[in-house]
Parts: sequence; structure tokens; C-alpha cells
Amino acid sequence: MFEFFSEIRWEYLYDFDLAIESIPFLLEGLRVTMIIAGFSMVFALIIGIIVGIARMSKLAIFRLPAKFYISFMRGTPLLVFVFILYYGLPVIGIEFESSIVAAIVGVSFNFAAYLAEVVRSAISSVPKGQWEAAETLQMSYFQTLRRIIIPQATRIAVPPTFNIFMDVLKGTSLASVITVQELLYSGRLIAGRTYDSMTMYITVAIIYWLVSIVIGAIQSRLEVRYNRYLAKG
Repeated sequence: MFEFFSEIRWEYLYDFDLAIESIPFLLEGLRVTMIIAGFSMVFALIIGIIVGIARMSKLAIFRLPAKFYISFMRGTPLLVFVFILYYGLPVIGIEFESSIVAAIVGVSFNFAAYLAEVVRSAISSVPKGQWEAAETLQMSYFQTLRRIIIPQATRIAVPPTFNIFMDVLKGTSLASVITVQELLYSGRLIAGRTYDSMTMYITVAIIYWLVSIVIGAIQSRLEVRYNRYLAKG
């Protein structure tokens, strides 16, 4: 065992000088990654809320399409869906303005299915007595959602929503396969030029990790804030 470790060329494991020199180029890739992740999360939230509410509808015309959408998106790989959008749709005359737009659309629609389930479970966890109280006040379904249910469900939905945001962030790396120059693609370019894949991929992994730590810190602050308001209530 010790002989195995002694044979490893540790000096080739990580080149700190190369990593530091590559930071500006990688940060430019990170900027593209955050643009894709940010827009995708916003659109996914909007779509997810709509689909999640439709999934809970008593009307089959809303419930069944929502159920099919969630099943299809959760049951197919994001990479396949991105390929369909970027390489498949042009066959029928539909093309995106850029690969970044295709990536945002693909990530948004895919993760919207997961957020729809978060929305559904969060709303379902609000006690039925809240619905009944709203009904006695003669509030409409959408008034009840907007004024009573959603504010309470938001606190419940915060942790899983941020977990999905981390998945969205990491999922943007798949955009590299359609030539979007995001963080992973930038690392691949440097690795191809320097022939030092280990250094670049470790550096890319560290950057993803650091961003995830920041997202986790924001999540913790929001949880404390919502829990404080709950305690005051």
C-alpha cells in the first residue's frame, strides 16, 4: 500500500500556479454559470408554482397535464432534454437565439417539475383548518392561496427550494455540451491547452463548492428569519 502511494507523482496532482493564473478566465465562466442558474431558477419557480397549483386542482383539465409534465421531466435526464431543445427542435424549424437561451429553457423546464412537487407538498402541509377559516370569510380560492396559504407554505418550501437551486447550479454544467462557455467548459478549455486536467477540474470543483457554501449560508439566514416570524406569530 505504501509503495502505491510512493509511486504517485504528487507534483502532477495540483499545480497551484496554473490554478491561480486561470482564476480570471474561470470567473468569467462562473459569471455565465450564474446567469444561467439565476434566470433558470426564476423561470423554474414561476413555472413550478403554476404547475404545482394545477397539480392540486380538482379539475382534470388542469391536474392531468400537470401530472404528465412532472412525470416526464422527472423521469428523463436533463441532458437528453437539452439535446432535444438544441439539436432536435431545429429539425422542425425552431431554433434558439443562442446556446445560452437553450440552456436556460432546458434547465428551467426540467427543474420546474421538481419545484412543482415542492410547492404541492408545502401547500398540502398547511392545516386544512386554514382553508376552512378562509371559506367562512368568503374568500375565493386564489385569495386564500395568496393571503393565507402561500405565506405559510413559503416557510416550509425554503429548505427544499434552496436544495434545488444548488442542483440547478450544478446542472448548468451540462450546458457545456452545447458549447456554452460556462464554468466547466472554461475549465475544459484550459485543461485542453495545458494538458493538466486534474488541476483544472479540481479548481472548478472548488469554485462550485464555494458558491454552494454561499447559497447554503443564504438559506440558513432565510430559515432563521421565517422561523422568527413564526415564533412571533
